[in-house]
Amino acid sequence: MRFSLSNDSSNLSGPHSTQQTAQVSSPDRGRHRFLRAFRSPNYRLFFGGQLISLTGLWMQRVAMSWLVYRITDSPVALGTVEFLGQIPIFLLGLFAGPLLDRWELKRVVAICQFLAMGQALFLAFETLQGTITYGAILAAATVLGVINAFEMPARHSFVIHMVERRDDLAPAIAMNSVLFNSARLFGPSLGGVIIASIGEGSCFLVNALSYLSIIVALALMKTAPTRKPGGRGGYLADLAVGLSHAWSFLPLRRLLSVLVLMSLAGFPYITLLPVFARDILGGDATTLGFLLGALGLGALLSAASLAMRPSLEDLDGRTAASIVAFGIALPAFSCSRSVALSLLLMAAAGYFSIATVVACNTLIQSLVDDDKRSRIMSLYSMALLGLAPFGSLMAGLAARSFGAPRTLFAGGLFCLAGGAAFSLGLRSFRKSARPVLTQRGLL
Repeated sequence: MRFSLSNDSSNLSGPHSTQQTAQVSSPDRGRHRFLRAFRSPNYRLFFGGQLISLTGLWMQRVAMSWLVYRITDSPVALGTVEFLGQIPIFLLGLFAGPLLDRWELKRVVAICQFLAMGQALFLAFETLQGTITYGAILAAATVLGVINAFEMPARHSFVIHMVERRDDLAPAIAMNSVLFNSARLFGPSLGGVIIASIGEGSCFLVNALSYLSIIVALALMKTAPTRKPGGRGGYLADLAVGLSHAWSFLPLRRLLSVLVLMSLAGFPYITLLPVFARDILGGDATTLGFLLGALGLGALLSAASLAMRPSLEDLDGRTAASIVAFGIALPAFSCSRSVALSLLLMAAAGYFSIATVVACNTLIQSLVDDDKRSRIMSLYSMALLGLAPFGSLMAGLAARSFGAPRTLFAGGLFCLAGGAAFSLGLRSFRKSARPVLTQRGLL
């Protein structure tokens, strides 16, 4: 893909830019509108490379969680691994944003892929040699968390440079979730089968090799430079501007608050799935793989439905409804003792949780100014994943004291209350957001 400054620069300008407001084509009609993002060759390369890489990553995730529970037999140990794997995003994410707004994003993403491949090779070697320890798993999880603190906001910010028109951004974000959850659908199920047959180490090795696909895809992309000069006040001033923008603009503040709630109260259910698979439902690694597969299937259907939306009209209303529905599905899952019913409810939880996340991501990316994009997406990563380790750790401790079912039931109720609060504030949300979205031609 080649960018023409004379023709396309207006498509990438923010609402306060002196350039002309983005000119967007009318939404595609018909059943193939969700394929709009694939009009861009760079996005096609990205999608193919990430599909392979993320499938390997999900195989590693299920292998790591099963290995930890097999070694320690402790829900707290599971929560600790999640905590150390995601706390770097919380500690470093805030400070990564201003740097990413100055760095070349494609280069950052590529370097992070190489480093993540090295982490997976370490896990594979130690596990296949039979020398893996819980401490080594904690160290590997921490290293991957540091990598993700830079890779995630860089990748999210880079999406707009992969598509040729701004009105393709929303389908691209939704297709990213289709991509992620397609991998989550097949990766855990495949990983569960491999674990049961030849062990966890093979899953780590497959994941290491899968990183080559996205590394090659990035090398083949042709994109305009993304590096931008810093502000006049330097790094700290850039950091303060990003924080001020996120707090003072009501829609951004509320969307980030939703993600904070989901991270602390909603998403820890994934950490406790090994407990449900083995102790509540009486299954094994294959059962865990199928639970994660059902979660991925529901999330995949949710992301696909969002990708088919012709515009952002009423996406905020769908966000509110999705939080409420997730707050109902999670307590219902916690009460189930049937594998079939649990799979159905896990699919529902996946559907509504991803509907919430994708809608928030789409709205944030559509509302944020381009010169602050990496800083806001760093806050997005912090809210979505940076706070998740606190939720995972609290869930592990609560599960030890009160049991996993009661822990998930309480988390669902918190999400239900948050969804109700977001719904009550929709009028003020729309009053602030709609002028920006209308100016950018996204409604």
